[in-house]
Amino acid sequence: MAGEAAQENVDQERGKLWRGVFAVSGIMTTLVIYGVLQEKIMQVPYGIEKEYFKYSLFLVFCNRIMTCTVSAGFLLVSQASKKSLDPVAPIYKYALVSISNILTTTCQYEALKYVSFPVQTLAKCAKMIPVMIWGTVIMLKSYKEQDYLIAFLVTLGCSMFIMYPSESDNSPYTRGRENTVWGISLMAGYLGFDGFTSTFQDKLFKGYDMDIHNQIFYTTVCSCIFSFTGLVLQKHLLRAIDFVYRHRDCFFDIVLLSTVASISQFFISYTIRTFGALTFATIMTTRQFVSILLSCLWFVHPLSWEQWIGAVIVFGALYTKSFLKKSPQKPPVASDSEQSQNRATSPPVKKTGDTKD
Repeated sequence: MAGEAAQENVDQERGKLWRGVFAVSGIMTTLVIYGVLQEKIMQVPYGIEKEYFKYSLFLVFCNRIMTCTVSAGFLLVSQASKKSLDPVAPIYKYALVSISNILTTTCQYEALKYVSFPVQTLAKCAKMIPVMIWGTVIMLKSYKEQDYLIAFLVTLGCSMFIMYPSESDNSPYTRGRENTVWGISLMAGYLGFDGFTSTFQDKLFKGYDMDIHNQIFYTTVCSCIFSFTGLVLQKHLLRAIDFVYRHRDCFFDIVLLSTVASISQFFISYTIRTFGALTFATIMTTRQFVSILLSCLWFVHPLSWEQWIGAVIVFGALYTKSFLKKSPQKPPVASDSEQSQNRATSPPVKKTGDTKD
């Protein structure tokens, strides 16, 4: 019996390891490609006239149309499709996630008009802070002192990265409006809305017996409606269509961006459901580091020595957190005589509910 239990524990740990590998590799691959494409669309001019694409909400609309189509296909081919197509939670809760997600993505695209991609990407590392705040408010979680210390170090490193840009950034793709107050405000909005989105998704998964595709489908349906309405009200729909019609390479970039964004949504939802919102924020660390290096090489964004120090502080703090979160080793098992003596001398222990970070 003891051998079977030990083998079962080994199998569970192995399964958890492979699930983690699956989540990390999926997020890394899709979001690194996604990051390169979004910088290209928002910061690289198209055509002989050197026109910039300006319609962030149109990108959101295209991304959600693609994701909605794919998730609907998954629901239809599932064995229990009739049950899966029904909304599990009230529609307004899906709509809350949708609105927050639209605002997150819009702030992300708009910020690229004012800050470089490396600045934006490192600032995303600070998403641990809003996740912790929303986790306290929505999930009633409590965090350890080391979590707050690491959050402070991440904030310090991000601040250094933003405040001390390289003076030799002569990238031909920079619009010349680097690190403005408006750009930083958009990044702050991105972090706040993104923290709410992942935390509320975590709450829905834990509060309802909800399939990943079910949440993605109803959330993206709401997002399609909201983003289409916003495009019509802003009178940007026809202008965006005209732009991609005149610049076919932009059209193909948007199609590829939407495809990669759809795939990444499934990896993100899977990761949040399996490991939780804060773990998801930690998994993003390596992806963000790779994205910064790739952007610096591809789009010629040199970093100042202060920015390198800030990056080291941020990634060092996040990797330290990952190391500290490893489960401590179990204490050695006492002998039978020691166990008998301990039972005789130890007072009864009152059981309390498990607590999680």
